[in-house]
Amino acid sequence: MKSELVDYKEGSTVLEGHLTYDDSKQGKRPGVLLFPDWTGVGDYAKKRAAMLVELGYAVLSADVYGKGVRPSSHEACAAEMMKYAGNRPLLRERARAGLEQLRSLSVVDASKIAAIGYCFGGTCCLELARSGADLAGIVGFHSNLASPTPADAKNIRCKVLILNGADDPVVPEAETRAFEKEMRDARVDWQLVQYGNAVHSYTLWHVPPGGPQVAYEERADRRSWVAMQSFFKEIFAG
Repeated sequence: MKSELVDYKEGSTVLEGHLTYDDSKQGKRPGVLLFPDWTGVGDYAKKRAAMLVELGYAVLSADVYGKGVRPSSHEACAAEMMKYAGNRPLLRERARAGLEQLRSLSVVDASKIAAIGYCFGGTCCLELARSGADLAGIVGFHSNLASPTPADAKNIRCKVLILNGADDPVVPEAETRAFEKEMRDARVDWQLVQYGNAVHSYTLWHVPPGGPQVAYEERADRRSWVAMQSFFKEIFAG
């Protein structure tokens, strides 16, 4: 398995993603653009990327914040995330830069690319789709769903799968209902799965279980990973 840091740019801003693929395998394979949670590219994203490579994909863990910008405290993560959550055009450009970097790789089948994201990374996936990007599909895990421009859903050209916790207080029911309306109004091919007894960040192994707002939940984590694999088989068929 080959694993390396990759520099690319959005405008004049240097971004540093993490590329992972099986270099013993010949030929092109589907690509997955992975958007991490609000901490940015780190150990968790790299582990998930390795799991995807084992399934046969090439993976670029995308950098939204910029090279060297890796917040660690809760406050720093929130501040960095809000720079982009509050500036969706810039967020879309950062996401598109990652997509173009992945698409340019010689090992990637440019006709078979999906994006997945965790928490804030789910927002990145949705904004990339709302921008009209050419993707086979997107998957959001415990994804934030709100959009300041819901009419932009008319630009979505790919299939959408959202895998959220049914008891997630970070994504309230009103936000979920608004997302459903957004998808219906735009006639998107979409799915929303909600896992019982799961709150926010249910796939993050390092988050202690049992918390009221954020908590790891093993069953939801396992079930959502299976759901993603089934979705990939569908969108990459043929």
